[in-house]
Amino acid sequence: MSEATIGDVARRAGVSTTTVSRFLAGQPVRAEESIRAAVQDLAYRPSPVARSLRSGRTRSIAVVVPDVTNPFFAAVVKGAEAVARQDDYHLFLSNTDEDVDREAAVLADLVGRVDGAILAPTVESDEAPLRAQQAGLPIVFLDREIGGTGTDLFDAVLVDNAGGSRRAAEHLLDLGHRRIAIVNGTVNSTPGRQRREAFLDALRQSETAQVYEEVGDFREQGGYQAVMRLLALEHPPTALFVTNNLMTIGALRALHDLGISVPDQLSVIGFDDLDLAALLMPPLTVVDRPMEEQGALAMRLLLRRLRESGDVTARRIVLETNLLIRGSTGPNRRTT
Repeated sequence: MSEATIGDVARRAGVSTTTVSRFLAGQPVRAEESIRAAVQDLAYRPSPVARSLRSGRTRSIAVVVPDVTNPFFAAVVKGAEAVARQDDYHLFLSNTDEDVDREAAVLADLVGRVDGAILAPTVESDEAPLRAQQAGLPIVFLDREIGGTGTDLFDAVLVDNAGGSRRAAEHLLDLGHRRIAIVNGTVNSTPGRQRREAFLDALRQSETAQVYEEVGDFREQGGYQAVMRLLALEHPPTALFVTNNLMTIGALRALHDLGISVPDQLSVIGFDDLDLAALLMPPLTVVDRPMEEQGALAMRLLLRRLRESGDVTARRIVLETNLLIRGSTGPNRRTT
């Protein structure tokens, strides 16, 4: 059985095909009820290509992230896709691999191919988003943003990186730890900079705290290597804060390989909850955030920008973080 056409709908409803086209585009027309009934009776589905030609829209949105292997971005895409589906939009996912040049090429290629993009910029000094927006590509920042002139034109959905990192530091200090390490990602991105600054600022409030710092690359292997270096020191730290989930996985793998007991020999806090974090032995203490909600809010902001004509005031939303205290942190038991 062949699929119904717009002509079939028009004949069933007793109107012209032009009237049906206007109805499908969301415009007020006569005989709306008849057309709606005909669409349902015939199970009519508009051609995506035809609809795109009529509306000038592709009904497609790109989500551009720096690392598709990161579970955080998987959760974000899930939240964004749920909102997009309600508005009959489709998502395209692109991975920049934390590469500025690759991101610039991706954004340039998206202009004219999608209606808008949700972007986690690689670095805060990034200029590619400005060029893409000036070329007509609406962009909403997710988790990260850029600095400089013109950045107030972008919507952004962020989290309270500083508050979460500060609470992590205070928790370790309250447990009596004074040799405290941070494994941080690169500081040229919003999360890397904000988490590091807040954690170190909180430790400086304690005159007796000895701070250790290692820089990873937000990847699992970077976390592994950083912890191996820290624990090779003559006087290693007794507590550790790892600023993203992939590096936390690498850190835990290093502790397993070295036979380090958590939290007896080392207390550990990660940033971003993991699906299995509560099932680990011991369960992992983490700074948690509403990951799917971040993606959903970013999509709502982008759809608002696509629907409303003229200038739309940019919004910057910062969601709360929460310290989930589990079994991987405990009192400092080392005396040397």
